[in-house]
Amino acid sequence: MTNPHAPAPPATDPAFVPPSLGRRFGALVVDWVLCLLVSNFFADPVRDGWAPVLVLVLEYGFFLGLFTQTPGMYVTRIRCVDWSDGGRIGVLRALLRGLLLALVVPALIMDEHRRGLHDRLTSSVITPAPRP
Repeated sequence: MTNPHAPAPPATDPAFVPPSLGRRFGALVVDWVLCLLVSNFFADPVRDGWAPVLVLVLEYGFFLGLFTQTPGMYVTRIRCVDWSDGGRIGVLRALLRGLLLALVVPALIMDEHRRGLHDRLTSSVITPAPRP
């Protein structure tokens, strides 16, 4: 039985409007600051540039895979869901998405739904988060 109040998956919703790039960038800035702070516990983020990147990939794997939002996404009220069904993308796809995002280039090439290559390769999309 389907829930009549559940939103349509982004792939089949003709009214789908992706969040602004400003909200996405704001979420990334919040997450990056958190990654710099966390990586400071085990490395010098200035000298060891890999440390905050590793924390970012792990943060994405954990938070997106299990909760659909990183702390930065929570603050900016966006989330990352599966393109075809609107559900969670799972830890492995979230780790892959984080790794691809760390490469930067895939994020710069977007389609009409503001899905970067990292989103298309992991079949994910950024959507507005529902109000609590």
